[in-house]
Amino acid sequence: MAQQVYTLLVQVGRADEDGLPEDATGAALVCYASGVDEAEAVRETVSILKQAGLSPIEVTGHGSLDERLAEGHDIPEEERELMDRALEENAVIVAQMEPLFGDEEDEDDA
Repeated sequence: MAQQVYTLLVQVGRADEDGLPEDATGAALVCYASGVDEAEAVRETVSILKQAGLSPIEVTGHGSLDERLAEGHDIPEEERELMDRALEENAVIVAQMEPLFGDEEDEDDA
């Protein structure tokens, strides 16, 4: 089966020497990962992030490029270039990393 690139949203918690801001509670990462299926892409992404000193908590798959296009997603050229790179290099590309601060869900409930 041919490799495809999957878009993954990964939430990470804190870990020693993770490089996140001191007051962050974790981070949200957008990753592009190659795999024969989404499960393989998730496994590879979690493994790579752990090797990088991060602590993955939750991974949400958003599908392959073809699946996203079929759902009507508008995918900018920069995003497509990162996906192509992930496929060519059989790699996990972290496209965006946004630190998270505080317990934002509880603030909405107050």
